[in-house]
Amino acid sequence: MSHRRAFVRGLAAGLVIAPFPVAAIPHGAARRVGWLHLGRPWSLNPVRDALKELGWIEGRNLIIDTRFADNEIDRLPALAAELVALKVDVIVTQSTPAAIAAKNATTVIPIVMAGSSNPEWLGLVASLAHPGGNVTGVTNSPGGGFGPKVIQLLKEAAPRVSRLAVLDREGAGGSPWQEMEAATPPLGVTVLRTPANTHAEVSRALASALRQRADGLYIPANPVNTAEERLLAEFALTHRLPAICGAKEFVAAGMLMSYWASWAAIRRQAVVYIDKILRGANPGDLPVERPSKFELAINLSTARSLRLTIPQTLMLRADELFD
Repeated sequence: MSHRRAFVRGLAAGLVIAPFPVAAIPHGAARRVGWLHLGRPWSLNPVRDALKELGWIEGRNLIIDTRFADNEIDRLPALAAELVALKVDVIVTQSTPAAIAAKNATTVIPIVMAGSSNPEWLGLVASLAHPGGNVTGVTNSPGGGFGPKVIQLLKEAAPRVSRLAVLDREGAGGSPWQEMEAATPPLGVTVLRTPANTHAEVSRALASALRQRADGLYIPANPVNTAEERLLAEFALTHRLPAICGAKEFVAAGMLMSYWASWAAIRRQAVVYIDKILRGANPGDLPVERPSKFELAINLSTARSLRLTIPQTLMLRADELFD
């Protein structure tokens, strides 16, 4: 059972931004916003409510076209092409593969990232401060210092972890390996690199973790790991490995804990960009923002099965508890 804090329950209220009167919206035909997402369908009502507060009202001056790929990356190019064919005024992308697909589909239509990893490294923008081109928005890359923070949180919950297997993609910009390796000696942790670039490599990476005698796991959020959510959760439970990951869906599936940028907050930030672009702003002139809020989730049932006692101070800091 999930226990959400009041700010999560009040997401729609949290999305409210200083409103503009409808009269301030440019006159003419309704504007079209395309929403492209790698994942499964979910309700955009909080986004709709936030846009309404800014004067963009569906059925009056706004049309929202949604495309969801159900976690099938290969579907994204065709879905992006559909939005381009609809001649939307802006494409909003959620996930890195969605941003790449949209960028490949158009260099003219403005693109707002509602979460994308390493956009500068991937060539989606020239730089975060000066994006240039047609892409801007919010990256979900947390920036420096995040890797050591993850280890500190896991050590608070599972102090005996000393050999941490990190399951990430080789060559991915912003990979946590190097930063973690530099910061972990004072924490008494050795970082084990267990790369997985494709779905087929995940099982091999997990086998490598066992051979290297890993006693803990860090699983960053990326398309490969997310698609293998159940496999990874079952592995951690079967081998009794305390695991911290980058998406609370893993925690719901049975992993110990997660710490990552709040997707609700990222979408809230993205709404500001949508509004600015619909009012005439040039996306290339709008600096890319980093995430402003991070969320901690803990599975108390998993903690008990691992015979871990979660400190009260850590539970009080959690945004969501599963039991």
